[in-house]
Amino acid sequence: MAGQQFQYDDSGNTFFYFLTSFVGLIVIPATYYLWPRDQNAEQLRLKSLRRVHGRCLWYRLRLMKSQQSIVPTLKKAALLFGWAVFLLLAYKVSKLDREYQEYNPYEVLHLEAGASVAEIKKQYRVLSLKHHPDKGGDEAMFMKLAKAYSALTNEEARDNWEKYGNPDGPRVTSFGIALPAWIVDQKNSMLVLLVYGLAFMVILPVVVGTWWYRSIRYSGDQILINTTQLFMHFMYKTPTMNMKRLVMVLTAAFEFDPRSNKEAIIRPTDNIEVPQLIRELGNINVKKKEPPFCYPYSLKARVLLLTHLARMDVSENVEEDQRFVVKKCPALLQEMINVGCQLTMMATSRGGLRAPRLTSIENCMKLSQMVLQGLQEAKSPLLQLPHFEEEHLRYCISKKYKVRTLQDLVSLKDSDRRNMLRFLGEEKYDEVIAVLGSFPCINMETKLQVLDDEDSNKVTAGSIVTVTVTLTRKRMSVSSDAKNKTKVWQNKNKGAKKAAKSKKKKLTKKKPVTQQQAKGDKAKHPNGNVAGNDDAAASKVEEDDLSDKGSESDEAEGNKDSPSERDEESDKQSDTEVDEIAGDDEEEWEALQQSIQRRERALLETKSKVTHPVYSLYFPEEKQEWWWLYIADRKEQTLVSMPNHVCTLKDTEEVELKFPAPSKTGNYQYSVILRSDSFMGLDQIKPLKLEVHEAKAMMDNHPQWDIPETEEEEDDQEDSDGIEESEEDEEDND
Repeated sequence: MAGQQFQYDDSGNTFFYFLTSFVGLIVIPATYYLWPRDQNAEQLRLKSLRRVHGRCLWYRLRLMKSQQSIVPTLKKAALLFGWAVFLLLAYKVSKLDREYQEYNPYEVLHLEAGASVAEIKKQYRVLSLKHHPDKGGDEAMFMKLAKAYSALTNEEARDNWEKYGNPDGPRVTSFGIALPAWIVDQKNSMLVLLVYGLAFMVILPVVVGTWWYRSIRYSGDQILINTTQLFMHFMYKTPTMNMKRLVMVLTAAFEFDPRSNKEAIIRPTDNIEVPQLIRELGNINVKKKEPPFCYPYSLKARVLLLTHLARMDVSENVEEDQRFVVKKCPALLQEMINVGCQLTMMATSRGGLRAPRLTSIENCMKLSQMVLQGLQEAKSPLLQLPHFEEEHLRYCISKKYKVRTLQDLVSLKDSDRRNMLRFLGEEKYDEVIAVLGSFPCINMETKLQVLDDEDSNKVTAGSIVTVTVTLTRKRMSVSSDAKNKTKVWQNKNKGAKKAAKSKKKKLTKKKPVTQQQAKGDKAKHPNGNVAGNDDAAASKVEEDDLSDKGSESDEAEGNKDSPSERDEESDKQSDTEVDEIAGDDEEEWEALQQSIQRRERALLETKSKVTHPVYSLYFPEEKQEWWWLYIADRKEQTLVSMPNHVCTLKDTEEVELKFPAPSKTGNYQYSVILRSDSFMGLDQIKPLKLEVHEAKAMMDNHPQWDIPETEEEEDDQEDSDGIEESEEDEEDND
């Protein structure tokens, strides 16, 4: 604007407003997210898990960590310091003079707006005598009083105050900058320039470059890209990978190489301790010269993993490195499974590539269970329980009990189980039962359908098949009387099928008797009239048969009906059939809409991956129960659907597995497989029969696609007739 002047605020007061806002924007959210949660809640959670998980390694380490950790104290101290700075700045801002408030001369003279001139003069006289500098008053206050008196009595000053808000005329516009005064001082210009150059030209590029270099080395699951490439190379090179080869590939990951991961350590004592462990383990392919299996880091990681699976005692230094290796294994095995699935999809889509065999992918899943439980492949799953040793298994596998699995142990009577586990004391026995009762028992129900098709229950060649699997997790209940209760892991459908079969047998036994009685009744009543006493004496099955088939008297009465009544009955039957078809269509439509809504909710909802803590005696970190669910062709040793890693099964979970139906018609035998990534001996396999029909032929000419040529011909004919008529009319006129 013309004539307006500008100047910067040299006092630097604006900087305090900016700094207060900046500190508040950091301290308030940081307090919400970083303030240590109530330690009592974590202690209560650990206390509730103590009865079952008290002997687990991860539980003991968690207790030690919670007692020794000073991180919560440091967080609290840092946040309290931030709040102290914020409150100090807020106090400083509150004490700053309000320089931009509106000037009001009435307020200066302590008068109400609209006071008369006599009142203004009288008030000014009183205040000026009080604040006059010659009488010890405040000179600045006296100048304000004189300025206010002039603004209310002088015409020119009053006009300036009404126009510009100031008796002296237009004021200079002052702009505050959010920097302290010493930064904008000319004396410090070189120092400020040097700091800016160091911050934006050196520190910022180094920080961004370091972050970028580290981030591009890892995948989305925080696995080194080099490790993923290593897994892909060996899984393609060795499609059928046994357990020994799998352990070698797993421990060759670059996460265990100190050059790629600073957490991995090579100690000077490794040259003494590692060879000693190799001699105790036996043959572990030490002489194999294939890189990277022969590298020192790979050999050390392999030895540490095998000693963990063998439950061998090691020194403190080796135990620390062993825990590091073991904690990395579950994520690396999941990455190996993902790599196997990628190679399978590439081989299916492109062709000509060798896909990993089903055995290789399932061995990865089995190795994950072995690592979590610290057991070798051939060991009994009963060793997952506390206080169970190798010498105790002979009591379980004896001819009297024949207990080889966890399910066998659950199905025993309480008296037999106590007698078998008599080597345990009462306290240890109760602990074993408590741990066994915490193990998961999964009920798996499957439903096969073809969505977005006319007949959802009919599988045609090349169609997309959807198998909806409903998983229900319950605790493995240890019953006191196994004879009166069904086993909890058994499918309830088996019992229902047996009951249905027994009912059918009873019905078939009764049917010949009822037929003979019916023949006898017909002989006694040749006219077809059945006596009421005979009806009362007949069985319920006979009544059902007679009601379905109809008696002879009903047939006789039906013969007497008129043709019009027959037509009405046929119309009613057709109407009921149409209603039933419409009802089926509505049910299918509602089911489709419900499935779509479930998918939308699943996309929007983010379920927690905290399910149930795994009971693992030798795993050094708390692990949650997760599962793999997939469909496989065990005869061809191939995957039909990619494994779905179910990480949210707390109570009930519904999972959809999709795969393309075979291109050839026929019957196929698949398997729906559920595998735990943490427990041994709890896997489930359910058969899936697939009958593939021939797909409908594509219609070349659909009625909707045909354009009626007759209409065009009729239009052309009408146009030609009109032209001929017009020509004839012209000839007549001529």
